[in-house]
Amino acid sequence: MHINKLYALFVLLLSTFCLYAQETTKTAPKREFRGIWVATVENIDWPSRAGLTVDQQKQELIGILERHKRDGLNAVMLQVRPAADALYAKSREPWSQWLMGRQGLAPARGYDPLEFAIREAHTRGMELHAWFNPYRASTSPNSRLAEGHAYNKHPDWFFTYAGKKQFDPGIPDVREYIVQVILDVVKGYDIDGVHFDDYFYPYPVAGQTLADAATFQKYPNNFTNINDWRRNNVDLLIKQLNDSVHHYKKHIKFGISPFGIWKNYGQDTLGSRTSGLSNFSALFADSRKWVQEGWVDYINPQIYFSFTKRAAPFGTLLDWWGNNTFGRHLYIGQAAYLVNNRMEAAWRQPGQIPDQMRAIRNNNRVQGSVFFSSKSFATVARAVGDSLRNDFYRYPALPPQMPWIDDVPPHQPTALKAEARAEGVHLSWSTPVKARDGETASGYVVYRFLEGEKIDILNARNILKISFDTYTQFLDTGIEKGKRYSYLVTALDRIKNESEPTGPIGVEVPELSQSK
Repeated sequence: MHINKLYALFVLLLSTFCLYAQETTKTAPKREFRGIWVATVENIDWPSRAGLTVDQQKQELIGILERHKRDGLNAVMLQVRPAADALYAKSREPWSQWLMGRQGLAPARGYDPLEFAIREAHTRGMELHAWFNPYRASTSPNSRLAEGHAYNKHPDWFFTYAGKKQFDPGIPDVREYIVQVILDVVKGYDIDGVHFDDYFYPYPVAGQTLADAATFQKYPNNFTNINDWRRNNVDLLIKQLNDSVHHYKKHIKFGISPFGIWKNYGQDTLGSRTSGLSNFSALFADSRKWVQEGWVDYINPQIYFSFTKRAAPFGTLLDWWGNNTFGRHLYIGQAAYLVNNRMEAAWRQPGQIPDQMRAIRNNNRVQGSVFFSSKSFATVARAVGDSLRNDFYRYPALPPQMPWIDDVPPHQPTALKAEARAEGVHLSWSTPVKARDGETASGYVVYRFLEGEKIDILNARNILKISFDTYTQFLDTGIEKGKRYSYLVTALDRIKNESEPTGPIGVEVPELSQSK
């Protein structure tokens, strides 16, 4: 009887520990994708208006990154090609009008917005995914296209829909051109990801017809149904781009953020129990297939719906996508911009986004979120930012690992030193030797522990600093006089595999000297 009581007590303690560990993991995971879309089209997020000076653009972007870093985010989806144009210097396409006010007008010599953004993001431990719009070539019927715009060189590559120029996805030269445009960035910049949003074939507009019948006749590709042919055109681009990106730089992630519904159950029993617009039918985007075939590293569906949206409830789509990941990462697109929206009462409830976050964390097939968009956190979604900073993203997190790309961790840093100085504890270390895949370190994680604390690098609350650059020094200014701390450092490779830690090193911060 006594043994049974002891056993029961043991089971109770074990279950309590497991529940605590599970709760800790849910509330403060060490690995989680925490992204933000920074839209440049129409100056939605950055720059705030066209024509700002270089210094003004830089200061605005630093402010954006600082705000999102403070809120705990670790990835930026920066729109670098809104409409066959460029917010980067190494491009075959004209400068975007959203920079200086006229397409083709360059900013000051020597300034490359994308290069600057990458450097500033990496310093803050944030990935930068270059966001491209593959097919959009103009944003309105009145768009003034620069002389170097692709439409002025190859007008036969385009059709017009609702007054806007669109690349024709059925033309092989178009697909090749788009891939090469993106590879310019892959080869020329230290980006972490290539990212598409939901714009493939255009969203349907009443009374408008897609003018691609002649292309279908010319390049039928063994298809007899034009809708199946259109979907295949997009598939060909996705597969070619995935292969090409990883050929040139294996570590660059390729992800797509489609509209939230693949197919409705009424169309296909494999679809979700929804009744809204469908990627498959309306946009000719077979988003589930891209995941199933392994053509993307992550899928980021825009589930911009409340839990009570009758046609497409958030929970229904979250579960559906969770059941259709096929081993790839799933990041949920969340609609910060809809907070306090007057069109639907659910969005005026302060718990809508936090409840979505809890549902995401409770689904172990989801690896994170991306919010649309940056400006919302300074306007309607300020409370969401507070919730992230003080609760969900209170502790830092590393992006989740992608073992299908790279499962070889780097070696640990060496020669860790710590020195208490007047301004704080100065840490320095040496770059690790190359791992068996030839990588050394592309970033570091610094951990800090108070005297007597358990050394535990699995707990995110012990992370002091994450950086995605190669600096081998750090100054800890957040210390208290008279206390003793232990530090250790790990190395990160390009895909964010983490090394074993250095041995901990202790340092005592002296009390302030008494004046005589």
